Amino acid sequence: MLRDNREDEWGARLPARNVLGEPLELCSIKPMTGFYRDGCCNTGREDVGNHTVCVVMTDAFLAFSKSRGNDLSTPVPEIGFAGLKAGDRWCLCAQRWQEAFEADRPPRVVLRATHQAALTYCALRDLKRFAVDLA
Repeated sequence: MLRDNREDEWGARLPARNVLGEPLELCSIKPMTGFYRDGCCNTGREDVGNHTVCVVMTDAFLAFSKSRGNDLSTPVPEIGFAGLKAGDRWCLCAQRWQEAFEADRPPRVVLRATHQAALTYCALRDLKRFAVDLA
């Protein structure tokens, strides 16, 4: 089930929405991604990092992230993390995407799998410029 902090009038959780206002789509299950490791860029109160932007990794972004102290390419077997490579999809922190955008190193974005909460930190027009799923 997709997560979202919003509830309807009876207290039931509403389906998560993407930045286009549509139901949130799957980002990746191989590798398994998402703050909740459910394959989606869902978010909630526990997700202080706002892991809401579904991206397609690039070598340039992986190098940028490593230079900022977040090495996403090196495997960490003790926590079951195989490391990411170019072409992998991953739920990235919205703040990190924005930082990479400002440094001219943003990875490509899958808008339909990017949670609307990313708009707290990222402008839709910027995300669209790097979208892989716009016709």
